[in-house]
Amino acid sequence: MNHCVLEVEVIDAPTVRYTQDNQTPIAEMAVRFDPLREGDPPGELKVVGWGNLAQELQNRVQTGQRLLIEGRLRMNTMPRGDGMKEKRAEFTLARLHPIGAAATGAPPSGNPSAPAPGRQAPVTAPTKVEQEPEPASWNAAPLVPDTDDIPF
Repeated sequence: MNHCVLEVEVIDAPTVRYTQDNQTPIAEMAVRFDPLREGDPPGELKVVGWGNLAQELQNRVQTGQRLLIEGRLRMNTMPRGDGMKEKRAEFTLARLHPIGAAATGAPPSGNPSAPAPGRQAPVTAPTKVEQEPEPASWNAAPLVPDTDDIPF
């Protein structure tokens, strides 16, 4: 089964086009994701959304936004200008999850706890400042060891 989940940053805003036969919307955008190993360049990927997901991409996604995307990964063969063929990865979107301020409905900038104009802020007792938890670290070690203990 082919199912991928990626945390990405949108580098090109979604563009929408429509199929000729039944005018189904298709949205395409380019995203970037962090490399697995330090020193490697970030990966880039074309993301395609069909139907209602295409409309959602067009209405809700902007350049620079962080997303969690779910879907299928496939390889396309594209002809190059020099006559050779090149393989490129393409991600077909199944689900879209905004990360950060867009996910919670909070404004992306400014003070979300500021009172509405014409209202006073409520008076509260001072609270203890909590430290942010350490982010989870992933083991980026290769799945296959460098040495093989099998004698044949």
